[in-house]
Amino acid sequence: MPPGPGRGAADTVSAPRRIGVFGGTFDPPHYGHLAAAEEAGDRLELARVLFVPTGLPPHKPQAPITPAPLRVRMVELAIADNPRFALSRADVDRPGPSYTADLLAVLRAELGAATKLYFICGMDMLASLPTWHAPERVLAQCYLVAVTRPGTPPVDLAALERALPAARGRVTVLPAPGLDISGRELRARIAQGRTVRYLVPPAVAEFIAARGLYRPA
Repeated sequence: MPPGPGRGAADTVSAPRRIGVFGGTFDPPHYGHLAAAEEAGDRLELARVLFVPTGLPPHKPQAPITPAPLRVRMVELAIADNPRFALSRADVDRPGPSYTADLLAVLRAELGAATKLYFICGMDMLASLPTWHAPERVLAQCYLVAVTRPGTPPVDLAALERALPAARGRVTVLPAPGLDISGRELRARIAQGRTVRYLVPPAVAEFIAARGLYRPA
């Protein structure tokens, strides 16, 4: 069951909407992203999962990142066949670093205060939660959904709550299909001329090839 009040037959109509927020560089988007978002949508009864490409990720200040318009287009292609998924430009269209606390404030203003937001992240991001920008403000605005990934150790939730009391009752660990795919690995494969078939959606692979993305200069 999702965290927060349960949803029974009597209160289905009046219950607030549950919206997933899946942020990331999506450079490129791949089947690991899609499987995690679908699992979260199904298990947590989310009306929609918003894919939110980051504009200026503060945790990757020196890393080369594909320009936002290209990443946005890849996300559009990746999610086109799933009616539960939608693209949000809330982060790429605003200036400054992509802090989660600020993004959630923008989305809450767009979606209404009654909407319950579920921020989907990886287990590695959950482990670093106390070091996020304004983590208490993040937790005040959403529930965190940490998706498991092969090779990533689980987070001790009790220890996390001791370090960050605001996390108490606000974090759910979601076992997801074991797809061990990373954007870094995919970029390296493409740079080496190797296949990414069955790792990214066909439309994304075609877009990458047509634009020559991730190839050596």
